[in-house]
Amino acid sequence: MKTTLFIDGRNFLEKLEDVFELEKKEKPLWHTYNFRGLIDQVLKGITIDEGIFYFAKIKEHPDTVVKSKQLAGELRALKTHLEKQSFGVVLGGTVRGHYKKDGRGKETLVFKEKGVDVSIAVDIIVAACDKKIKTAVVGSSDSDLQPAIRELRKRGVESIYLGFEVMPNIGLTVTTNKTILIRNAEVLNFKDSLL
Repeated sequence: MKTTLFIDGRNFLEKLEDVFELEKKEKPLWHTYNFRGLIDQVLKGITIDEGIFYFAKIKEHPDTVVKSKQLAGELRALKTHLEKQSFGVVLGGTVRGHYKKDGRGKETLVFKEKGVDVSIAVDIIVAACDKKIKTAVVGSSDSDLQPAIRELRKRGVESIYLGFEVMPNIGLTVTTNKTILIRNAEVLNFKDSLL
């Protein structure tokens, strides 16, 4: 049995962006960031047998074809970069655009990611049921993962919440066996650490 790191990619990147904004530092291009260095530093002492980033597939919207293609290209570059750092990448769920009316009745095109948390939860539970993992490290601040984590506890699988010192998720902190928070300084240390 192994220790697997399950990371909600978009959620994780948003938290990294929060740190750069809070520290008034320029956000890096994610396809150059040293994720491996950050993870190895933060999880020092824990042997991670497998690390997986989960992202949603980007569906092209007819009103934003150019932007959709740009985002899809950025995701491809990030996927390749993560794979070079020995991470698995799962495209589970989708990002879809739809129009939403604001308070004044004006329609705005908004994009929503759907299904990534479900994909992570299913993979965590399947791995636990198949007795493939002894520890699940969950890099997400999405409370929707709490039921899956509770199920891990029932099955005797250890769970570790990997969060950020910037607004950690209290629900996941309480639900998991252990919490490890990534400090702002650690995030900044790996901005320019290219492989």
